[in-house]
Amino acid sequence: MPDGWEGRLAVLAAVLTVMAMLPGAAAAPAATQEDCTFPVTVTDATGREVTLEEDPERVVTTNPSAAQTMWEIGAQDEVVGVSQYAAYLEGAGAKANVSGSGGPSVERIVALEPDLVLVPNSTYGFAAERIEQIRSAGIPVYVFGQPTSIEYVVEKTRLTGRLTGNCEGADERATRMEEDVARIERAVESVERPVGLNYFFGFTSGENTFIGAIMETSGLRNGAAEAGIEGFMPINEETVVEMDPDWIVVPTSASVPNTEAYNSTTAVQQDQIVQVNANYLQQPAPRTVEAMKTIVQAAHPEAYAQAELTTTTEATTTEATTETTAPAETTTSGGQPGFTLGAAAAALVAALALLARRSR
Repeated sequence: MPDGWEGRLAVLAAVLTVMAMLPGAAAAPAATQEDCTFPVTVTDATGREVTLEEDPERVVTTNPSAAQTMWEIGAQDEVVGVSQYAAYLEGAGAKANVSGSGGPSVERIVALEPDLVLVPNSTYGFAAERIEQIRSAGIPVYVFGQPTSIEYVVEKTRLTGRLTGNCEGADERATRMEEDVARIERAVESVERPVGLNYFFGFTSGENTFIGAIMETSGLRNGAAEAGIEGFMPINEETVVEMDPDWIVVPTSASVPNTEAYNSTTAVQQDQIVQVNANYLQQPAPRTVEAMKTIVQAAHPEAYAQAELTTTTEATTTEATTETTAPAETTTSGGQPGFTLGAAAAALVAALALLARRSR
């Protein structure tokens, strides 16, 4: 990595550029058990055709969002390898750790002899060469597109089921997500929507990000989007002061800066900071709904009570661990804060936090 902050910024720009080049995957049709047959050929976000001759029995997930989805559709027993950031999932400790230095380990993944490797776009964005090495070993790899909406997360769940032969479980879980989201939307339909700001080590989630969609679905306005920020991008303190957010939403792995600019905001002065489990806020996977519930409960408690929304025991007690994501999974393409870039990108994000105030 080049010395100096200019070099680090250049690396970040390169990461964002690669991720922006990845097209969003087309919405997957609702899969039913009847059409969950093999062989099947699908085209992933990199434009590669992926053919699965048989129902995969050994699946590797290179990012927590993919692992969480497999757990939520009832297919965790088929997973033989996970990244280190998926440790929060029950039973993940018994799976092989496929994380290496600065990203997925090609050697560890190949050694597991998987039938399929699931790769979120953030991982491909910073580790494309490694993913291509896995493909070169004759292992089927599917790279997902960038998540920009809640609908995308729902269809990604169904698509995961189709790829792994778990259509029924995936469709049931996706349908539950849709029902939960509909209940939340009805609950906040008539509430006054205050301005919200998502903050993550100097970055924010603007327009076309799934974290922005989480906030808007939960009854907040996305201040970053209204300020003209597209994707997952840095935000400077001048913009924060002008925005004056009523609420600031942060993952449990981050905190609001103790600076004059942030301290002047309504959110800080009125102690309206919502900390959301990082595994649910930053991973485009089924538990995204739990992040919405947390925000609604904080910002609109009456609507929350009237909707009789409940948070699962697992969601409230699960230890929070961050899914490293580059400025882009929910903000890829500008970056979609599907915040799962990988250890290398996450470290870079942290290093650039001080610089984020200078640019937008």
